[in-house]
Amino acid sequence: MLNDPRVALAHYVSVQLRVRWARVRSGELDRGALSLEWVAIAFVLVTAAVALAAFLTGKIGDFENQIPSSP
Repeated sequence: MLNDPRVALAHYVSVQLRVRWARVRSGELDRGALSLEWVAIAFVLVTAAVALAAFLTGKIGDFENQIPSSP
């Protein structure tokens, strides 16, 4: 579990977000604010992609059920 690269990635991202959030709160807006904007944009895009994937999965399943099976 400790050698899992996903854990290291999640830790790195959380540390970066905390550092940039601290910069925004302290008034150093030169890098922090832009980074938070990109985080917000990325969150919206990922949410939209997950919603689209769920929608299309249902539609593809419906289309697969309409295909007649061969005898």
